[in-house]
Amino acid sequence: MVRLSGKGVLEMADQLFPKATRRPSRQPPGTFFHAEVIHPRTHEKLDDVLVLIFHAPHSYTGEDVVEIQGHGGTLPSRRLLEAALAAGAQVAGPGEFTKRAFLNGRLDLTQAEALCDFIQAKSERSAHVARAQMEGRLGSRIHALYTQMTHHCAGIEHQLDFDEGELPDHFLHQSAEKIGQTLCAIQQHIHSWTSGGHLLREGACVVISGKPNVGKSSLLNVLLGTERAIVHAVPGTTRDVIEERIVIEGIPLRLIDTAGLRDTEDDVERQGIRRTRHLMGQADLNLYLVEMTDETVRHEVGLPEALSAERTLVVFTKRDQISHLHQPVGGRVPQGFTDVCISSHTGEGLEGLKRQIVRKLGLTQEIQEDAVVTLRQLQELRLAEAAATSALAALRVQPCDLVIAANHLRDAAEALGRIVGRVYSDDLLETLFSRFCVGK
Repeated sequence: MVRLSGKGVLEMADQLFPKATRRPSRQPPGTFFHAEVIHPRTHEKLDDVLVLIFHAPHSYTGEDVVEIQGHGGTLPSRRLLEAALAAGAQVAGPGEFTKRAFLNGRLDLTQAEALCDFIQAKSERSAHVARAQMEGRLGSRIHALYTQMTHHCAGIEHQLDFDEGELPDHFLHQSAEKIGQTLCAIQQHIHSWTSGGHLLREGACVVISGKPNVGKSSLLNVLLGTERAIVHAVPGTTRDVIEERIVIEGIPLRLIDTAGLRDTEDDVERQGIRRTRHLMGQADLNLYLVEMTDETVRHEVGLPEALSAERTLVVFTKRDQISHLHQPVGGRVPQGFTDVCISSHTGEGLEGLKRQIVRKLGLTQEIQEDAVVTLRQLQELRLAEAAATSALAALRVQPCDLVIAANHLRDAAEALGRIVGRVYSDDLLETLFSRFCVGK
């Protein structure tokens, strides 16, 4: 498909379809027809196509749009595109059509970002949330917060025309209460990022770590369902990180196999171990593997100090090698840590491991449809939070400073406005739409 959008595209289509029963520029909006594409310069017949006509503002971009649907294949598509360029069209940049839709008021920036996320969705859950945000679930709430913040600012600036000693009764208290309510709503949106919003978009970083030969690569392979990592009895087989993406219960995961933790003289292996320790500190969840033996069953397992109970799941491996053990290894890990027993060889315990992964990530409940899912949105919300907090502080000091409070509220409103595009710059749009493919 070749899409033309903007001023003059109907006249361009006239050049491409001179033999059409009715010229495209005279076709009623919302119609389609079959026609032959003729190159406007060589007059060569290129293809038999379907042509769809949209008139502004009733199109995706809000402009006149012509969509030409031809036969597939690299050469037919290229010939059709070359004919459109010969008629006066220009090649679209990444996200060109969605950018035009935003500039023409057809959608806001949260909806534009959601479209890109929907196309790149890695799981059913992430696709569901992206689809909801394309409908404006997040954008409508941010628009409301922006309006509230501008009203707070306007109310205080109005009082600057009067002497502060003549402020209406309860003005400061009521203003602070209203600003506090808006601030609370902002903080709830920030919390939606930390409670799982970003995991849907980026995928949770799950690091598989432990000493050599505890079954890290075997676990990676069995979770992926393929022989991705080399498994060998020789310690130090895995020297660098191996990252793969999987989906567990609708949650996209970045699963990372790492070098075994041990003292070694091998410089290459030492570099891999350094990377392992760094990743353990950055992980959303650490799967720390411990080989199940008579020794680990009898005594509490020592864990690296870098591991926290909140972000660690201790996985006892090779369960099939301890035939006499019939009960879980309860109490064999430090207090507060969670453990699970598995066998990558027989598959025992793997379903329980998957459930524990989702639970430890805090994603057992459905993620709200207006969750914050991009780092850009989060950063702007944090700026708005800081500015609104400073405005409250300025109102609560004695004597209060209305000028400073108004300035902070204006900053908060601008941050919220940038999320949805009520306030934007060319640099912001270029950065945002550069993530898109050319067709969107």
